[in-house]
Amino acid sequence: MAGEAANGEEAVRLYQELKPDIVTMDITMPVMNGIDAIKEIMKIDPNAKIIVCSAMGQKPMVIEALQAGAKDFLVKPFEPARVIQALKKALE
Repeated sequence: MAGEAANGEEAVRLYQELKPDIVTMDITMPVMNGIDAIKEIMKIDPNAKIIVCSAMGQKPMVIEALQAGAKDFLVKPFEPARVIQALKKALE
């Protein structure tokens, strides 16, 4: 089952409801940013597999997201080979 959240708060709620195998999370979102959403999801499930999606200029936030528990990150625009690599890494 798949879901799509409009903001970080909704992402946390949907994670609890859907229990997905993997999550792709943007950093910049309304209501609750992606880093805070990652922290909340990791409280719910320390084994959550989260891949962060970010713009080029957000390197400090990507580092913070990885420290919060994200498994990998993708820089926009995405390259197909890099997406596959991130998915494999997250699912190891």
